[in-house]
Amino acid sequence: MILGAGTAGTVVANRLRAAISRSDLRITVIDQNDEHNYQPGYVYRAFGRYTRRDVVRARHRLLADGIELILTAIDRLWPQAKQVELADGRLVDYDTLVIATGISPRPDCVAGMTGSQFGKSVHQFYTLDGAEKLNQALRRFAGGRLVVQICEFPIKCPVAPIEFALLADAWLRRRGLRGDTELTFVTPLDGVFTRPETLRQLGGLMPSRGIFVESDFVIEYVDNEAGEIVGYDGRRIGFDLLVTVPPNMGGDYIQRSGIGDELNLVQCDPYTMRALDLDDVYVLGDAGTLPTSKSGTVTHFSAEVFIENFLARWRARSSVRCQPERRFDGHSICFIDTGDRRAIMLDFNYETPPLPGVFPLPVIGPVPLLRASYLSRRLKLGLAWYYWHMVLRGGRLPLPIDLIKAGKDVRGIPKA
Repeated sequence: MILGAGTAGTVVANRLRAAISRSDLRITVIDQNDEHNYQPGYVYRAFGRYTRRDVVRARHRLLADGIELILTAIDRLWPQAKQVELADGRLVDYDTLVIATGISPRPDCVAGMTGSQFGKSVHQFYTLDGAEKLNQALRRFAGGRLVVQICEFPIKCPVAPIEFALLADAWLRRRGLRGDTELTFVTPLDGVFTRPETLRQLGGLMPSRGIFVESDFVIEYVDNEAGEIVGYDGRRIGFDLLVTVPPNMGGDYIQRSGIGDELNLVQCDPYTMRALDLDDVYVLGDAGTLPTSKSGTVTHFSAEVFIENFLARWRARSSVRCQPERRFDGHSICFIDTGDRRAIMLDFNYETPPLPGVFPLPVIGPVPLLRASYLSRRLKLGLAWYYWHMVLRGGRLPLPIDLIKAGKDVRGIPKA
C-alpha cells in the first residue's frame, strides 16, 4: 500500500507493477484527489511562464493498469494492526506500507499570516493555487517593497525562495519596475548560502542584483495593519507585497497516528528509508527525516534505492539468502534559475557538500557546477518533459543515483 500518488508514490507503484505480476502483488495507492502536480513548475506559474496544463495531470492516467487507486483522505494509521483508516471510516489492510504523502505549507502556524491580507498583500507559491494568486498580484504590482521571506526549515526545495528572488529581480527589470522596487530576501539562517564553498562561489549573487538580505530573522507574526513582518528579536520589516514560505509540515494523519515528530515527519533510516520503530513501513519523498534537501531528485533517487531493495527481497523471499541492501547516499541535484536565461547546478550528498567543477553528464557534455550557465538552465527546463513522459511512466532520470566525485574540485574535503 502506498500513501500518496505524488512523485515517489507514482514511481514506486509503476515500477513494481511492471516487475511483479498482479497475481503475486496487489498494489493500492491512496490520495485525497486526482490532481498530480509538477511542483517545480510552481515558481514559473507565479511569473506566468507555465500554464495550469503544464503543471497538472490526472493521477489515474499516470498509474499503470493493475494498480488500485483510492481517492479519499487518510484519517490515521494503525501500525500494529497493519491497517490504514480512511476518512470515510473504511479500514484497509497492508503487508508493506510506503508513506509518501509529502509536506505542505502551513501559514496557519504563523500569527497573522492567514488574516484578511493573505492572498492580497501576503502570498506564497508552494501550492498551485498560491502560485496562481501570486501571479495575479505580481501583474498588479507597480513598485514598492517586495519581500521574499522564509519562516523556517525544512522546506520543499530549499533553493526555490532564492530562485524566486532572482526571477523577481529579472521580471521587474523587464517591466521597468526595478528602480521603483526595494527587493529584500529574509532568511532564518545566517546567510543565503551557509556551506563555505557555496558561499565563496555564490555569496555575491544577490548583492550583485541589488537584493538586500536580512539574515537570522525568525518570524513571530505578521502585522497586517502596519504591513510588516515582526521577528522574535523585535526587528520589523515592512512590505507592500510579501512572498512568504510558510512552515512546511507533514499530513495531520501522521500526528493523529502518533508516528511523527513536531512537524509531522516520520523518523526513518537515512540509508534505507525504513521507518524507525514501525514494522514493514517505509518513508519516501518529503514525508520523512532524511538529512538532505527535500527535492525532486532526492525523492527520485531514494525511490530507486527502495525499489531495488524491495525487488531483491521479493526475489529472495523463498531463499535463505538475500542480497545486502543498497544504501542511499543522500544524493541531491538542484538548479537555481538566475533569471537571465542561465541556471546554477548544485550536486551534493550526505557526505559531500556542493563543490565547484563540472558534472560529467554523458552525451550533453560537462555541466558547470556552482556557476551560472545556459546549459544548466536548458537541463532544468528539460526535466519537466522527462518527469511527465519518462520518470512517472516507469523510466529513470538520465542522472546517476549515487553522487560521483569525478569532475569536482574535492580539495579540502576529508577522505572517508
